[in-house]
Amino acid sequence: MAYISLDLPPGLYKNGTGRQARGRWYDANLIRFYEGTIRPVGGWRAKTDTTLTGKGRACLAWRDNELVVWVAVGTEQRLYVVTRSGYVYDITPSGYIPGFADASAAPGYGGGAYGSGDYGNYAGGSPPVARGFGGGNYGAGVYSATPPDTASVQPATVWSLDTWGEDLVGCTPDDGVIYQWAPNTSVPAARLANAPSAAAVVVSDQRILMALGAGDVPRRVQWSDQDNNTVWAPAATNQAGSFDLQTAGRLLRGLRWRGAVLLLTDIDAHLATYTADVYVYGFHKIGDGCGAISAGCAASLGDFVVWMGDGAFYTYGGVIEKLACDVSDYLFGNLNRAQASKVSCFVNSAFSEVTWFYPSAASTEIDSYVTWNYREKHWTVGTLARLSGIDRGPMTYPLLAGADGYVYEHEVGFSYPGSANPYLESGPFEFGAMPFLPGAPPIAGQGDLVMYARQLLPDDKTAGDVSVTFKTKFYPDGPETSFGPYAVSQSTDVRFSGRQLRLRYDGVNSDDWRVGSPRLDVVAGGRR
Repeated sequence: MAYISLDLPPGLYKNGTGRQARGRWYDANLIRFYEGTIRPVGGWRAKTDTTLTGKGRACLAWRDNELVVWVAVGTEQRLYVVTRSGYVYDITPSGYIPGFADASAAPGYGGGAYGSGDYGNYAGGSPPVARGFGGGNYGAGVYSATPPDTASVQPATVWSLDTWGEDLVGCTPDDGVIYQWAPNTSVPAARLANAPSAAAVVVSDQRILMALGAGDVPRRVQWSDQDNNTVWAPAATNQAGSFDLQTAGRLLRGLRWRGAVLLLTDIDAHLATYTADVYVYGFHKIGDGCGAISAGCAASLGDFVVWMGDGAFYTYGGVIEKLACDVSDYLFGNLNRAQASKVSCFVNSAFSEVTWFYPSAASTEIDSYVTWNYREKHWTVGTLARLSGIDRGPMTYPLLAGADGYVYEHEVGFSYPGSANPYLESGPFEFGAMPFLPGAPPIAGQGDLVMYARQLLPDDKTAGDVSVTFKTKFYPDGPETSFGPYAVSQSTDVRFSGRQLRLRYDGVNSDDWRVGSPRLDVVAGGRR
């Protein structure tokens, strides 16, 4: 008789093949690893009674000077504020130009067949389609079977939101106008006087408003006077100014970090440092090839900033570092890159988690997520249709905007409307000839020995209504047989055998539960 601990390291490993996840967790949904236990994430409920028009790809929460809590949600169609009670007010500014719910790509020069239409055949009626040079039927044949990379991609619209004192400021890159809203639900947001056009905004710790991509120049940073966001013309008596970054990228996002502003383009990163001299700000490139994958993919956590790039994650806390990711193969192989501009980042500080929501390869809308625990340094994945979100901050619970138009409170109970119950699956354990050497993994070997399991024993951290199913194989490419489910919270007799074993935990009811380090009572068999 021997006891084998089923205590695997926290977090998932989904790089490489399934067999490379030996002795690790491999798949999950709505699961978190926290303080030595496995548990389900909290459930959710609708915060708003009405749906928003458009896709809420940006959220911001703050308190005004009267300590009233507001939540701004921007869609490609509208700008809203939501009260603590869940009431929705439309504060869309007059003249706002709606953006795009989805990303799209339009071919540039040479992006289509040369001679695919009639040259000069427009005869009135509906407006003609702009084709560009070579877009008409001027001769026959195909100009290029593999067109050059000159396509212009129209990203999905994402609002850039920040606060100026108790006021809300924001813009979208498609409309280009900076708006400001004072907390008064009877008055919509209005164009900020004298402000330049912008793709994004950020307010610095020095109370200076920065317009990114100002004046339709994708690399230009322009800023207002200190404490006066209606003064933008530089003068000897103010601190307004502008600077064009030395970059081939386009500015997507600005984030405050320790008195400075981190500026992310789609290909590199820069730091704007307040100097208080005649130049006001000093600008330094701090990283190449580490650009942001979207406007909403980054978060500042005080000591450091983290963001998703195209193929990797990055952190900045004085030096840019590539973040080791145990699920990067799965994530970037499962990402719909045509809709990558929708990727959004959400911080849940109560559990030290940063979550990125993204559209999977099988979807044009966000339907999946990947979560990094920045304190315990592990990863997990799952499916959930949330477009953007905010930490609880001044609210009671974290808020996330759903793809269905509702705003949801999360970490509320353990009910998952419209989603399957939480589950967690391991990679394979392989039984070997000497599995119990001190310091060895729970089950060592190369699958050359048959093991017979007789009893499942819980530990004192296991609680709640959760079941376990064991899945065995005798050969890696052989059939898999399932045994269970068995209750994990009590000792249970089991009978199964195999050379290779996987296990799966399932939440049985909409309730809280924990799994610590259960054990199996096993007997070693022969090699056949």
